[in-house]
Amino acid sequence: MFELLKSDTHTKARLGRVTTAHGVVETPIFMPVGTQASVKAIDPRELHEMGTQIILGNTYHLNIRPGMEIIRAAGGLHRFMNWEKPILTDSGGFQVFSLAKIRKIKAHGVEFRSHIDGSPLFLGPKEAMEIQRTLGSDIAMVFDECPSHDAPAREQKLAVERTIRWAGECREQPRAPGQLVFGIVQGGSNAALREECAKALVPMDFDGYAIGGVSVGEPEPEMFKAVELTEPFLPATKPRYAMGLGTPAQLVELIARGVDMFDCVLPTRVARNGTVFTRRGTYILKNAENKMDFRPLEDGCECFACRHFTRAYLRHLYNVQEILSIRMLSVHNSYLFLKLMTDVRAAIEAGTFAEFHRDFIANYRPSQRVLLARATAKER
Repeated sequence: MFELLKSDTHTKARLGRVTTAHGVVETPIFMPVGTQASVKAIDPRELHEMGTQIILGNTYHLNIRPGMEIIRAAGGLHRFMNWEKPILTDSGGFQVFSLAKIRKIKAHGVEFRSHIDGSPLFLGPKEAMEIQRTLGSDIAMVFDECPSHDAPAREQKLAVERTIRWAGECREQPRAPGQLVFGIVQGGSNAALREECAKALVPMDFDGYAIGGVSVGEPEPEMFKAVELTEPFLPATKPRYAMGLGTPAQLVELIARGVDMFDCVLPTRVARNGTVFTRRGTYILKNAENKMDFRPLEDGCECFACRHFTRAYLRHLYNVQEILSIRMLSVHNSYLFLKLMTDVRAAIEAGTFAEFHRDFIANYRPSQRVLLARATAKER
């Protein structure tokens, strides 16, 4: 299922290959997020053209809308959305604990109310795996508890205990043909809890392991710490997936720390706010400096948007609320994340990733939010 092809000699970066029922995924890899069976503002043709190998779907949202009756009648998620390549589905655990304002944790799952209409729902290991079996995803995630990063120590410990117990229940559930299942390590930035959770999950022999409880509002240093506390306890023979991360610079940093797989809503989310990702950081398209700028969104970029349109034109479209601007920014941002992974894989293969890592981080200017978080961490 997973082949470790090469390990970098100067960092923990790895070159690998995950074989799934719908194709091979070369790692390190970025997975565009198709929460509701669609990557926002991008069609499947565009995803193919930019080299997308695998996308992510969401158990919680798809179960609510359109519902499993429709997915089942369509013949599974791949046919429903006309995507023949691999799909990873998360378990819905993060959404239950982040979207449901009213919830009650039970031994075998969580009672909560839909964020759409308030109707009562229940989701646990059995239900999450059944939904993912119906979806027919290539990689299914176990149902876990994902507390906030600043949750009290006792709450973090209870979340780890439930995550371990629920992972065991997920392991016992039937799967779709060829479906892989990944375990999720929780524990916040607590070293003992991360170790306890990883050591309990590894003997369950999942097909891969995710580092959960990151990208939940924690400062960047805590996010790196959570990964660093988890990675040593994960088997080298299985893929490692950091859930919900991150910026281009963060992805490069995490690859250097031994992570293989990533997903993040940032490329399309910030596009809707007029933000453009580049290899040197981000900029705001609507700023006046772009009014008469007839360069592409990023010099040297080969995405469709950069090959056909200028900053000035796309800024105009954004300001008059023409949807093409948001679509093209989404295409560009997503292409950048995917091309970055292609370049990373080439660097690992060539034995030059350490230099690639150093140069990329040196030239990338983080957002003001990240810089502020770093400054605050140093003051502590």
